[in-house]
Amino acid sequence: MERIDWDQTPAAVWRARRQQLRAVTRVDPIQPQHLLGVARQKQALINNTERFLAGKPANNALLWGSRGTGKSSLIKAMLNAYAANGLRMIEIERQDLRDLPEIVDEIRDLSYRFIIFCDDLSFEEGDDSYKPLKSVLEGSLELPPDNILIYASSNRRHLLPERMNDNLEAKVVDTELHLGDAIEERISLSDRFGLWLSFYPINQNEYLEIIDFYFADWSGERDLLHREAIRFAHERGVRSGRVARQFFKQFS
Repeated sequence: MERIDWDQTPAAVWRARRQQLRAVTRVDPIQPQHLLGVARQKQALINNTERFLAGKPANNALLWGSRGTGKSSLIKAMLNAYAANGLRMIEIERQDLRDLPEIVDEIRDLSYRFIIFCDDLSFEEGDDSYKPLKSVLEGSLELPPDNILIYASSNRRHLLPERMNDNLEAKVVDTELHLGDAIEERISLSDRFGLWLSFYPINQNEYLEIIDFYFADWSGERDLLHREAIRFAHERGVRSGRVARQFFKQFS
């Protein structure tokens, strides 16, 4: 595996075909203050990250919910906010999670604190590639390293598909609810993330606040800008920070 100079490199991505980390030379510059409409989620992730950097107990984090609501951007913003404090980040694709134990072995004894970032984390029926992730999240015979956390984003709360017939396996025994094997397996994975942060579609006022943030220097008619921004969101069927950013790129 090619060695990364972590003194000079804040982030890297895992390249499975070459079985090595590649240094990121152009890091997304998103900062926490750029993310609007997610104040509760932002503060919770900041608190968790600061505890981690201070050597205090901290949780692996699952950011789940609606598309385009800032889940991935919030994770990346942690790197930009705290890289100077010794935070480093490694991104790995979902399909490459089988390599996760090797990555962990490479960095577990380093002095830096690492967040391993997996974007759009979810699994389909019959996909068992999540099993290495489970062992890294809570350990097996060997405890997880103190200098590594997993931050993941997903559109699914439990990461695995949820079928209606899964609930048919549940039964009540002596007034206690016993879940079926399929549900237990699903929950056993998501439960390993101690911090769950949910993201929901924003309302129109919140959407327009984000528009105004991007167009802070706009000298034209503000009402006209808002009408065009609303029309843009209607065409895409959703209001989100991502849509606001796309509108800014097209009309600024």
